[in-house]
Amino acid sequence: MTYVPHLLVIEDDPQLRGALVRALRDRGHAVATASTGMQGLEEAVTHRPDLVVLDLGLPDVDGSRVLRMLRAVSGVPVIIATAREDEPEIVMALEEGADDYIVKPFGSGELDARIKAVLRRLGTGTPPEPERPIRVGELVVAPSAREVTLDGEPLELTPREFDLLCYLARRAGQVVSRRDILAAVWQQPLGGADKTVDVHLSWLRRKLGETAQQPRYLHTVRTVGVKLAPPGAAASDDGTGDGGGADAGDTDDADGSGEGGGDA
Repeated sequence: MTYVPHLLVIEDDPQLRGALVRALRDRGHAVATASTGMQGLEEAVTHRPDLVVLDLGLPDVDGSRVLRMLRAVSGVPVIIATAREDEPEIVMALEEGADDYIVKPFGSGELDARIKAVLRRLGTGTPPEPERPIRVGELVVAPSAREVTLDGEPLELTPREFDLLCYLARRAGQVVSRRDILAAVWQQPLGGADKTVDVHLSWLRRKLGETAQQPRYLHTVRTVGVKLAPPGAAASDDGTGDGGGADAGDTDDADGSGEGGGDA
């Protein structure tokens, strides 16, 4: 069976966006779209396309900034589409991680050729291998199936809780800062509210059957961040442990309301 490349087109002009979708689908691609930079970031991180076509002139966030934010959390190939024939700006976009560029107006045949060339060069036009389950002690996270078990029993997590736990599981044993978590899980690489991370960590702890004061898997490293580690491993690994408590704000009633507040 021939693999169909999955593309994401981030373009605010509805007529151009529609024309690109029709042309690219006719040429054998599967195409998703976004009309704003932030919508495009969420789509790229959530659905992991094979390639992104990114317009630089977006209404909410400049495309160059979207590119920087995307590069902070993903290595997906990016072709920038721009009406600006400003060489320094194109050079800057390429230096910031774009894989190719195309100047408007352009034909669908040229874009298709550039897409195929980038996919061929980077070897990304093939179906991805399912990611193997990650085991941390008796905690098992299956990224592809989006399932979690603890001591052999399934855990019911919200989508955001799963994304947070999966991000930490992929870095098991490493201390991860709240800024890194905000960038990867909430797509806020320029910073956001640490409280958001603390609240979701609190919810995760409850479902893992632990507290910030008596952690098993989620361990706070003061002034640095948090790490996921098997029970008993954290203190011996870094010599800090949790010190019998948590960082300010990182408590089991961090939001004062439990999970009723929704999946922020």
